[in-house]
Amino acid sequence: MKKSKLFKLVAVAMMSISLFVPNTLAVDVSCTALGDTVVIDSSIVDLVHLVIRIIQIAVPIILVIFGMFDLVKAMMSQKEDEIKKGQQIFIKRVLAAVLVFFVIAIVKFVISAVAGNTSNELIDCINCFVEGSDSAYCPKG
Repeated sequence: MKKSKLFKLVAVAMMSISLFVPNTLAVDVSCTALGDTVVIDSSIVDLVHLVIRIIQIAVPIILVIFGMFDLVKAMMSQKEDEIKKGQQIFIKRVLAAVLVFFVIAIVKFVISAVAGNTSNELIDCINCFVEGSDSAYCPKG
């Protein structure tokens, strides 16, 4: 499948999924970071929350499945070089899947290490987007 077709399919899927997200336009979320307060519409926060959850679940599963297909295809060829190449591809895809799954935790760690004293407000803003607008991390503005 071409990349443009895949992108269109993902875009249509995201738009159709967003129709099922509860509409909470009445409440805005305020995010304080680096001394400035930014007011964000809660529907945007919920949409980002949904996209993050889909990415954290679907991408690792897809990467592991594709890695398994590559490994099985290499084993069917019964060539030693192909089997080693298939194993390497499978390991790389599993590592990529783990990295995608933990990208939020990695971002939080880097921000807390770099930001210093202001990291709590930044991490609360990130948690607001990760957990959704109904979480305790999202102060209503």
